[in-house]
Amino acid sequence: MIFSSLFRTNFAGSALAIAAMPTAVMGAPAAVDIQFSICAPSAQVEQALKLRQVGPSMQVWLFDDASLSLFSRGLRIRLREAKSGGELTLKVADQDCAKVSKELLPSGEGKCEFDMHDSKTAGALSLTRKVTIPAIQSLIHGRRAIADELSAAQTRFLRGVPGAWPLPPGIRTLGPARVNSYRAADKPYAVDMSILPSGDTYIEISQKVTQTDALRASDALVADLQKSGVPLCVDQSAQAVNKLRKLLAQP
Repeated sequence: MIFSSLFRTNFAGSALAIAAMPTAVMGAPAAVDIQFSICAPSAQVEQALKLRQVGPSMQVWLFDDASLSLFSRGLRIRLREAKSGGELTLKVADQDCAKVSKELLPSGEGKCEFDMHDSKTAGALSLTRKVTIPAIQSLIHGRRAIADELSAAQTRFLRGVPGAWPLPPGIRTLGPARVNSYRAADKPYAVDMSILPSGDTYIEISQKVTQTDALRASDALVADLQKSGVPLCVDQSAQAVNKLRKLLAQP
């Protein structure tokens, strides 16, 4: 979920606001992941929403250069801890999921979903591969280039994005951020808190709903937060790039 929030910006030549709600993706009914950034102290949010942490904290690293070249093209590369290893994910913003070729989404590795940010809906494609603990160590310590760890499907997709391949020089490992996930006992939403090495915390709330229920559920979620005294960030689109800049600023 935190990863999805990294796409809240307007890329050159892209249109994140899709006039009509998404249609079916590859024959399946479209689901929508409603997402909002929250700007309030984490303790206040936990108390107001009566949150309980779900599962252990996990470490997450991102990859980009000083100019955020990948981000500017709607691309994100994330490395996330998982049991007995990790997951390396390429995510691509502003995709028409209904038209994505099945060949680009290998079974068990790829998917294309719809995210709603501030009542604006867009498709996002993701490709994920499993990586070993030694591979994680090599990546985060700079002993192996990120381009050499990407899967064949990830590399194939990047080759089709103008200016994306080969990956720009100067890509560095950003993080780790410590991510805690929370749920409220009687609510349908989930909350992720991403704590950067600087101590800055970014909070996102999300809820998966059906396509037909997306707008109603989005309004209901906002109303519930207002009733609980939990403020949304005034500039929802700025949180993603702010987080990346904070990570870039760390030694």
